[in-house]
Amino acid sequence: MLRWWMIGLVMLGTILNYLTRSTLSVAAPYMLPELGIGEKEYSWITGAFQLGIMLQTFAGYLLDVVGLRYGLAACAATWSLITAAHALAGSWPMLAVLRGTMGLAEGSAQPGGLKVVAEWFPARERGFAGGVYNVGASFGSMLAPPLVAASIYYWSWHAAFLITGALGLAWAAAWYFLYRPLRVHPRMSATERDYVLSGQEHASIDLPARPPLLSFFKRRNVWGIAIPRMLADPTWGTLTFWLPLYLTTVRGFDLTQIAMFAWLPFLTADVGCMFGPILVAWFQKRGFTLLNARRTAFTIGAIMMTSMMFVGFVDSPYVAIALLSLGGFAHQTLSVTCITLATDLFPAHEVGTVAGIAGTVANFGILVFSLAIGSLVATVGYDPFFIALGVLDLFGALWLWAVVRDPARGATA
Repeated sequence: MLRWWMIGLVMLGTILNYLTRSTLSVAAPYMLPELGIGEKEYSWITGAFQLGIMLQTFAGYLLDVVGLRYGLAACAATWSLITAAHALAGSWPMLAVLRGTMGLAEGSAQPGGLKVVAEWFPARERGFAGGVYNVGASFGSMLAPPLVAASIYYWSWHAAFLITGALGLAWAAAWYFLYRPLRVHPRMSATERDYVLSGQEHASIDLPARPPLLSFFKRRNVWGIAIPRMLADPTWGTLTFWLPLYLTTVRGFDLTQIAMFAWLPFLTADVGCMFGPILVAWFQKRGFTLLNARRTAFTIGAIMMTSMMFVGFVDSPYVAIALLSLGGFAHQTLSVTCITLATDLFPAHEVGTVAGIAGTVANFGILVFSLAIGSLVATVGYDPFFIALGVLDLFGALWLWAVVRDPARGATA
């Protein structure tokens, strides 16, 4: 059962990763006026984060080369210290520099988590394991509104960054001292090790040579995963970076209401993280191949995402929260399904690189969408952006069915 303790430790790190990146968005309605920062400058700050995290291709390749123990510990310590440094920010350029470097370090989260899933779990358990650690993304974002609101209420927005940064440093130390690779972990029993290794599919077996980085960009399945993620992840970026501002400026929420309601879409997203793997398992029991089961689950999530189109058209702010919560559930249902595909289609020693490339493309989608919100929201409002979020994943589902090929059936990955 050591593998489940390991994925639990990864989930805790993911919680803190997304908690630290969400701290700014919750504090934004209160710190931005104090620092004289408007919505356009805020979009540049969030854009700097996306530019940094887009380099996770190199973070994934680094983890494939140096290993998970040293790589993730160093990255986590770095983004935790940068988070704490936010408390010293006095202008939007300083915040932009901090967010950019923070994004570079935090880009290790998804490649690192997927490498643990690929190396520590047999094929039949990878979907559920991926769902477990991805719960951390939703749970960390869910923790941010009440934790940051409480910090602002009792101390200041500066304290929120210091607290979340300190929590990240504690996890970095825990990871360094507790993690070892599966084959040499002193607490791994021979029975569990054999169980994991015997259950690895062809695409997850380590091969002796690691292809050069540029060769990955020529592979069909890399783009088969990356493009749907680019179309899907603007939903997560909008919920993470813009939801508190939307609720404050459009729906009239105060600090107490932000603390009470802004975390709900992330709570339902937690449920979506587990619903996706359950759907995949259900379809597999009915004769679907693993690849087709994942594509079908993604498609169902994309259909549910159409609820986001109506957020701006309802009068009640609580109905709007309900629709946003359904969107969070649908997004994580399809997102965890698409993310886990990397462990099905590529060998374990390539998963970090593939996940990094897909993450880079996904965060490019967030960057473009966030800059568009910052530039246009003052003139067109949020409604067109919610409509776009409702339809983008339908195109992602079509792409997934048309482009991705099963390497076990002889197609080129």
